[in-house]
Amino acid sequence: MQIEPSNIKKWNIIYPVYINSKKTVAEGRRISTANACENPTCVEISDCCNYLKIPCVIEIDKAYPRDFMQRGRIRFQLKKEDGSLWNAEIGSKKQLMLRVAELIPKHHGRTKKQEPANASTAAGSSKSGKGGKKKK
Repeated sequence: MQIEPSNIKKWNIIYPVYINSKKTVAEGRRISTANACENPTCVEISDCCNYLKIPCVIEIDKAYPRDFMQRGRIRFQLKKEDGSLWNAEIGSKKQLMLRVAELIPKHHGRTKKQEPANASTAAGSSKSGKGGKKKK
């Protein structure tokens, strides 16, 4: 995929807030909470776009207008120069957001983070009760 910098300004934008299940519609969520994922990052969204063979660019220095503390956004291109789709299954921005939100929980970065946390809680659960003296 050849990316030309002059055309990137015409590409569509997805902010991570759009697919964050922790946000409300007033805060910027664009899809239902049932379909949304928890706290997506720009890198995860970019990886999902690459997996779906949709060209994308991360703009880490940009902020979401409603919440300037939310840094980063993803620019993507659904259609080629000739008007045909990059991915035949995804024809709109909404379809892309739904598909990305479905893929993010399966992202390799998330599955690695969750495994050690589960192992450490299982090891500590053999001990029961609080420490200290019992009251009479």
